[in-house]
Amino acid sequence: MLYALLKSLTRLLARLYFRIEAHGADNVPRTGPALIVSNHSSVLDPPLVGAVAPRPLHFMAKAELFGIPVFGRLIRAVNARPVRRGESDPSALRASMRVLESGGALLVFPEATRRPEGMLGEGRPGAGMLAVLSGAPVVPAYIEGSGRAWPKGRTLPRPVKVRVRFGRPLQFKRDESRARKEQYAAASREMMSAIASLKGDAH
Repeated sequence: MLYALLKSLTRLLARLYFRIEAHGADNVPRTGPALIVSNHSSVLDPPLVGAVAPRPLHFMAKAELFGIPVFGRLIRAVNARPVRRGESDPSALRASMRVLESGGALLVFPEATRRPEGMLGEGRPGAGMLAVLSGAPVVPAYIEGSGRAWPKGRTLPRPVKVRVRFGRPLQFKRDESRARKEQYAAASREMMSAIASLKGDAH
C-alpha cells in the first residue's frame, strides 16, 4: 500500500519536475522473476526507474542509509534492502536471490557505484552471479539525464529532462563446462554491452 502510494507520488513529481519519459517498458515481464540492470549516475535512479517500471521493484541500497532516522525505515518500506559496499556481502546476495526466487523484480546497478552522466564503467561480477544462479530474465535499462539533474556534490536537483529506456530481456544459463567466476564476469560484460546499446539508441 505504501509502495503504491509513494510510487504514484514519485511519478507525478518526476513528470512535473523532470518531464520523465519511459520507452520500452513492455520489455519488463509483468509477472515472475525479473532482474533489471541499469547504469547509475544519480541517487535519483532507483526512485525514477521504480516510478516508470510497470511493476513493483526491489533494490539494494548502501547499508549506511538504513541508519538514518526515519529515512532508513522509509526506504525499507519501499522494498530496499541493505548491502555493504566494497566488501563481500553474502547476506545481500541471499536477500537478492530470495526476491527473484519468490517471483519479484529486482533493480541492480552492475557498476555498483555512480558514474558521471553518460559514462559507463565495468560491471561487477555480482550482477552476473545473480543472473546465472537465478536464471531470471535480465532487462537492461539506460537512464539519461539523472546525472545532470542531480550529480554528486550538488545540494538540490535541477529540472533536467530524464528518459528511461528498457531493452529486450537477456537470458543467462549455467554452463557446467566453464568456471563459475568466468560465467559471472561474462554475464556482467554482456549486461553492460546491452546498456551501452541503449545509450547509443538515446543519441
